[in-house]
Amino acid sequence: MTAAAQDEAPAWAVVVAAGQGRRMGEGPAKQFRPLRGHPVLRWSLAALLGLHAIRRVALVLAPGVAMPELDLDAADAERLLRVDGGEERMDSVLCGLEALADAGAMARDPVYVHDAARPCLSTSALQRLSAHAHHAEGALLALPMTDTVKRAGEGTSELHCAETLDRTTLWCAQTPQVFPLGTLTAALRTARAQARLCSDEAQAMEWAGHQPRLVPGEARNLKITTPEDLLLADWFLQQPSPS
Repeated sequence: MTAAAQDEAPAWAVVVAAGQGRRMGEGPAKQFRPLRGHPVLRWSLAALLGLHAIRRVALVLAPGVAMPELDLDAADAERLLRVDGGEERMDSVLCGLEALADAGAMARDPVYVHDAARPCLSTSALQRLSAHAHHAEGALLALPMTDTVKRAGEGTSELHCAETLDRTTLWCAQTPQVFPLGTLTAALRTARAQARLCSDEAQAMEWAGHQPRLVPGEARNLKITTPEDLLLADWFLQQPSPS
């Protein structure tokens, strides 16, 4: 498929916003915390809504949680599809995928899955990923490890280093991750049937025998986990977007 054809081909997205984020402490869930005048979630949606190929975005919220005020223009708001999530992340993603299929997404169409708590996704990173959106086994943004990585030992009450891992083969996964809707749906359903909990969608694809491509991400695409991360995200959003 040519680049022009890829730009015209439909794509879809799932934004997972059903988690509680207990490490943030008291207060709203992290995706609803204020960040530069908007909820974190609003920033996390921005880059995806800027990708014209994306027809609809399934916004997966916990059951009973009202749609937050996102201050979107009418056209972008119309592209959002509110979906109730499930017990685990993978259940919530499945709910989003099924809602997109009901909305007209085809099995072969690429679906971007993004964390609601990653508000600093740049347009350039998303464009790098979108170049691989039609790869049959999918792709994900990731960063190569730069720190020395230790494996903690077991069997004692004191934490200790048991092994230093070879970081040259290790990458830190980010989102968005993009996969054909039908292939990802099948991989997640199989994992659920086997009572296996995946930490991200790429892991479910790996279990199904696929090898998603690694696409260089950016350090600014951090996941909000602690209150300190909000301060860092605020700083990143004040910087010029990478070209």
